[in-house]
Amino acid sequence: MTELIQRILPTVQKPARYTGGEFNEIKKNLEDVRVRVAFCFPDTYEIGMSNLGMRILYGVMNEMDGVWCERVFAPWGDMDAAMRAHNLPLWALESQSPVKDFDMVAFTIGYEMAYSNVLNMMNLAGIPLHAKDRQGLKGIVFAGGVCTFNPEPLADFFDFFSLGEGEESTVEIVALYDRAKSENWSKEQFLQEVAKIPGVYVPSFYRHEYNEDGTLKAIVPLNGAPEKITKRIIENLDEAYWPVKMIVPSTEIVHDRANLEVFRGCIRGCRFCQAGFSCRPVRKKSPEVLYRQAVETMEDSGHNEITLSSLSTSDYRGLKELTDELIPYCEAHKINLSVPSLRADNFSRELMEKLQTVRKSGLTFAPEAGTQRLRDVINKNLTEDEILNTCAQAFEGGWNNVKLYFMLGLPTETDEDVLGIAELVYKVIQAWKEHATNKKRGLRVHVATAYFVPKPHTPFQWEKQITPEEYLRRCRLLKSHFYSKSIEYNYHAPDLSRLEAVFARGDRRLGPVIEAAVARGAKLDGWDEYFNYSYWFDALNECGIDPEFYTTRGYGEAEVLPWDTIDVGVRKGFLLRERNRAYEAKVTPDCREGCAGCGANCLLKEVECDA
Repeated sequence: MTELIQRILPTVQKPARYTGGEFNEIKKNLEDVRVRVAFCFPDTYEIGMSNLGMRILYGVMNEMDGVWCERVFAPWGDMDAAMRAHNLPLWALESQSPVKDFDMVAFTIGYEMAYSNVLNMMNLAGIPLHAKDRQGLKGIVFAGGVCTFNPEPLADFFDFFSLGEGEESTVEIVALYDRAKSENWSKEQFLQEVAKIPGVYVPSFYRHEYNEDGTLKAIVPLNGAPEKITKRIIENLDEAYWPVKMIVPSTEIVHDRANLEVFRGCIRGCRFCQAGFSCRPVRKKSPEVLYRQAVETMEDSGHNEITLSSLSTSDYRGLKELTDELIPYCEAHKINLSVPSLRADNFSRELMEKLQTVRKSGLTFAPEAGTQRLRDVINKNLTEDEILNTCAQAFEGGWNNVKLYFMLGLPTETDEDVLGIAELVYKVIQAWKEHATNKKRGLRVHVATAYFVPKPHTPFQWEKQITPEEYLRRCRLLKSHFYSKSIEYNYHAPDLSRLEAVFARGDRRLGPVIEAAVARGAKLDGWDEYFNYSYWFDALNECGIDPEFYTTRGYGEAEVLPWDTIDVGVRKGFLLRERNRAYEAKVTPDCREGCAGCGANCLLKEVECDA
């Protein structure tokens, strides 16, 4: 660590964010390293170190011969200011080497409002922002993560994107770079070859043409690039790399525990959920492999808590078998086992009582909508009876704290649907009065509403977003019908979700907007302390961009979409069919009841797809 960094650290919050040196950190001898990768997470250390995907790919790359992958996180505002004041470039934790000295700079991007952090980190590193301005093979910048399923707002800044799950493709990409470096390829030659790796999208190989009304006219492949880029998936999770030796942070992080991924994908098909469609098909690990990985991880890390993670953990068919094995182990070693992502239609009171023998923490459910009609529109596959019966079971078991999450602004929503949230909450309160076995502590019902954001690769990707003014009106309407002191109601401010919608469905014309906002000071936009809408408002005006073009306008079903180049495995025809079923308030059963023909199974080599 440099003397300058050592002098700065005592002046900033949480200096351990910037030092590295944690247990299980991977350090290598530079004489044995041919390719250095700076793996960047565009948020703070405590967020990035909680990201399971980053932990996996960190281990995958460091398993490669001659490759050293090091971690880089966005600095907090105080460190950002100190770095600029002392002309100190962004560095990697393992070696404290400047990021600009690395061969490859990789980002994982899971949230649209992290785009300002991406550019801010590149600025701090001294890396030219625009891909066209970075000459030569050194300093190749690429990205993966869920946001790359519509990479167009970032197209100016990245040399290429890696789409989908990266355990195999990342190895192929870095191995190709190793060869390119040893053979002294040009950057153009490397991009031509990396584009041949399945799942790699090189934005400079595509030209976007626009109509007079601002809509996309065509996406034209160049240099022999394919019309579609299909995401990568890992078929056999039992055999996939798993980081048993996870880095143990030396300061508190958001999810300060071990994580055990039980399966990928989701069977449910909620029509608003990008992850539910873009992460298909469902692939699971066996209980035997999960138990072994859990024990090895806990014994190596010393964590006192482990979480079973997935998009909907209670849908894992081996859950009872797995927990029957894990619970005795956890009890014997005083380890807390948690199972989040529960659904109200398959809640197991028996399981929850086994998991929470010491203290009954709150339960969280996401009905998303207050009326059955609107739950059918969004294909939640959840009835009011299931919600109330689940709450009754929980109250009978001694629970007194329930969190309920909803969205406002969903397609076809009316004031009746908004008030249906209040009605449902009061029915939950009534269920507590009738079934609670522990009334001394009283009941707390935490209600939160989010502003609906239409996302690519979902049946609602064409929908209009309601205006911020209308969203706030619905929030006030709902709040005016909460009379009980047992209810705590929170709703998100609309500005952030409006911008999220702009960039979620945005095109290449938004690159200058991001750049202009960062130049004004935009950074750490996911944090209330730093988000400043005026930076973005001014940047949009400067660039002549009307945000309503991407939000309240909606998109035509025949319109060329910015993300049409990207294939996540789910057919557009299926999404259109699901959109039509939504407007008819028709549900589509989950995958266990029968294949709905989305097309994602075509990504599996061993499955014959008849979609």
